[in-house]
Amino acid sequence: MTDGKLPKLTEIPAFTEYIAQGWDSPARTPDLVPGAAQAAAAHRARLAAALPGRTVVVAAGQAPVRSNDTAYDFRVDSDFYWLTGCAVENAVAVVAGGDATLYLPPPARPGETGFFADAAYGELWVGPSPSLAEWAAALGVTVRPLPEFAGPPAGALAAGPGWADPSPDLRQTLAELRMIKDEWEIGQLREAVDRTVEGFAAVLAEVPAAIAGPGERWLQGTFDRYARAYGNGAGYAGIVGSGPHAPTLHWVRCDGPVLPDELLLLDLGVETRSHYTADVTRTFPASGAFSPAQRQVHDLVERAHRAGLAQVAPGRHFTDFHHAAMEVIARGLDDWGLLPVSVDEALSERGQHHRRYLICGIGHHLGLDVHDCAGSSPAAYHGADMAPGMVLTVEPGLYFHAHDRTVPPELRGIGVRIEDDLLVTPDGAEILSGALPIDASGLENWNKEIR
Repeated sequence: MTDGKLPKLTEIPAFTEYIAQGWDSPARTPDLVPGAAQAAAAHRARLAAALPGRTVVVAAGQAPVRSNDTAYDFRVDSDFYWLTGCAVENAVAVVAGGDATLYLPPPARPGETGFFADAAYGELWVGPSPSLAEWAAALGVTVRPLPEFAGPPAGALAAGPGWADPSPDLRQTLAELRMIKDEWEIGQLREAVDRTVEGFAAVLAEVPAAIAGPGERWLQGTFDRYARAYGNGAGYAGIVGSGPHAPTLHWVRCDGPVLPDELLLLDLGVETRSHYTADVTRTFPASGAFSPAQRQVHDLVERAHRAGLAQVAPGRHFTDFHHAAMEVIARGLDDWGLLPVSVDEALSERGQHHRRYLICGIGHHLGLDVHDCAGSSPAAYHGADMAPGMVLTVEPGLYFHAHDRTVPPELRGIGVRIEDDLLVTPDGAEILSGALPIDASGLENWNKEIR
């Protein structure tokens, strides 16, 4: 009688000898995004100038466990990619003086036990993988086997999981450097935005099918499929909110019906293969035409949005677009009789009553992360002036929850957000997502063209 266990293949000499033979050499060239290695070299030079004489250690990260022995898809640490142009799980970069040494897990190839026994790095499991020498040639840096990495050198600034002293100073420096995008990064963001606009069109074409039964999930899945086909995937958990779900700021469950007579809020972004993401929001009438109440809300948000857009320019304070949009919102709500105090009191620091219907901020930096440069100091983020090369969003909205008794019945359950991605230029700003209409009539017409 056997014990019921399968034989351990690593302990069978005949098998290990046989499986090592008869393999051709497949293509193993690193699949880099064009220009990524050159951009990373320039980024390392900027870091060296910001931290002269310092050694920096950054980890690529590891996919988190989803359940038991399954993991979520790996997504490289943004700072690591910015410095290396490489997206290899568990890798470590040691950067000093603009030069980099990468420590990468070596692939297990035919003739090595790991080829068939190592599910993480064995080529029989994960496919043909570049050698360390091939990575070095592609990236223009020194590459060594990961087991040779003995930990961050003494005195190094380090940011990575499991290290005793991850440095917030390093993350802050990197975040603030990443605020200004170079031409390569701007090109990646243009691609992300263009693909996102195409993804919006793909979603709108499926609205009738979603109304018929599958609901919000169908539209979320439509965009995610498009983002995966034409990029790295969705840049964040997309928001598809129909009717009373639209006022919920982070409605990422997307598990409700698409109601034919209600608004449909879509907050979506494609992440490119270079990991730069767009972040765009439009609110459409699922029926194809705004009702009077829906248009009333949308028109006010549009006025606030345009006021915010007008404040994006070099030399302007980063919060100027926030205050400009908020003033329009407050005055509009006052005109509707929804403010319990005067507009001036509402806009004051001791008031903010209008924020009941717009509790979030209305813009942020955009880049490798959807909320990019979040590790910056408050002075560098909110306290600084805008400068050419910054990419940011402007996204005012109004969110009238269905159970909010301060709102007249005809407005309850209406949520509207308009969000565009902008590049600060030397003489103003460019709306990268300008291919999408902003006004209600334009959205209705675009909707009809697609359907």
